[in-house]
Amino acid sequence: MTVHVADPKHLSNEALAILFNDARTHNAFVDRPVPEDLLRQAVDLAKMAPTSVNQSPFRVVFLRSKAAKQRLAPALSPGNLDKTLAAPVVAIAGYDTKFYEHLPFLFPHADAKSWFAGNAAFAERSAFQNGTLQVAYFLLALRAVGLDTGPMTGFDNAKVDAEFFAGTDVKSNVIVNIGYGDGEKLFPRSPRFGFDQIAKFA
Repeated sequence: MTVHVADPKHLSNEALAILFNDARTHNAFVDRPVPEDLLRQAVDLAKMAPTSVNQSPFRVVFLRSKAAKQRLAPALSPGNLDKTLAAPVVAIAGYDTKFYEHLPFLFPHADAKSWFAGNAAFAERSAFQNGTLQVAYFLLALRAVGLDTGPMTGFDNAKVDAEFFAGTDVKSNVIVNIGYGDGEKLFPRSPRFGFDQIAKFA
C-alpha cells in the first residue's frame, strides 16, 4: 500500500518511495564502487535519530576489501556467503554494551550512567534494543543517500565478535550488504500485512 502525504511539512511522495514504498532488499549489486563519503553521510544521518537517553550504542565496521570480506566468510550461513562476498561494501553493525560510559557526554543533564553501571543485564538489553533501533535508522539513511541495502542476521555472532570486535565491549547485531542494487535480479515483492493485522486502537 502506498502512503500519500499531502502536507508539505512532511516528506514528499518521492521521498517516501525512496525510503519505503519502492525500496527493496537487494541480494545482488551492480559493479559500481560506493563512495566513502556516502557511508559517512549515512552514519551522520542515522546518529541524529533518537535513542533512550541518547545512549547511541550503534557501532559499525565497513568491509570494503576482498581480504576483509574473506575474514567474515567463516561466520556466514551458506545462503548468505556468495552474495556477501560479492557486495561492494559490507557493514557489520554492532552495539556497545558499555555505552553508559559515554553518558556523561551524551546525556549531561542527568546521572544516567548510574542507571546502567553495575546492572549488566539491564545495560545489555538496552544496548541491544537501541542498537537495533539504530540499525533501522542506518538502513533508511543509506537509502536516503542513494544506496541500496541487503540486511541479514544469518551469521554466527560469536565468530564475528571474535574476528572483528575482540578486546572491545561491542557485539555484532546485523550485517548489511551495501551498494547499487541490480533491479533485474530482484525477487517479486513479498506480501505485507494489512493495517488491521498489525495495529489496533485501545
